[in-house]
Amino acid sequence: MKVLGLDTATSGCSAALWNDAAADARSDGKRITVRRSAPMARGQAELLVPLAQAVLEEAGAGFADLDRIAVTVGPGAFTGLRIALAAARGIAVAHDLPVVGVTTFDAVAHGLPEVERAGRSVLVAVDSRRTEPFLQLFDAALTPVGEPTMLDPAAVPGWLDGFLPADAPLLLAGDGATALLVVLGQRDGLSVAAGDGTPDAAVVAALGAARPAGLPAEPFYLRPPDVTLPKPKP
Repeated sequence: MKVLGLDTATSGCSAALWNDAAADARSDGKRITVRRSAPMARGQAELLVPLAQAVLEEAGAGFADLDRIAVTVGPGAFTGLRIALAAARGIAVAHDLPVVGVTTFDAVAHGLPEVERAGRSVLVAVDSRRTEPFLQLFDAALTPVGEPTMLDPAAVPGWLDGFLPADAPLLLAGDGATALLVVLGQRDGLSVAAGDGTPDAAVVAALGAARPAGLPAEPFYLRPPDVTLPKPKP
């Protein structure tokens, strides 16, 4: 199976190919054969498809060789989410491929090194471009705990107390983690994941390959988009 992973949900742009027949010397025994990414908050629309084409070319494959597309569906930046979703849908329609949706929370949580998260619950905080980050709590096995939410940072400690003891080991991850350090910094057992906290298309591709069915290829929002509809003309 060959799965193309795409991500533009937050402040990055990445594409990767997962190939279960490629665990050879060239890929060091890994099924992600090629991965390319660039940090960027804007301009993903111009870069994503050429990035995906370069990934496939380097892997010696084409869009027609794919078995499915995996894409990050959110939450995240309104425009960024739609860029990767539009690209995934376009490729899927052109080549009659299924599309598997992966949440930003899942992509970030499953991208954490196992040694870093061992024995810890994981709180993924995604930058919403507002004061309140998007939040999802996972247990140590990366099973979601409770529902995704969007909270003012000051309300996060009390919200966490409803799920975890105050001294429970907790790993904070995601590009919205910085906004929570002031309110969670004194929590016993808290550590912050390394890296920039953005999703990785390699993780998206791997999750898309492992899941027989994913979320619909629709943007996953936790708040309405910042769009004002025009008033009707008199």
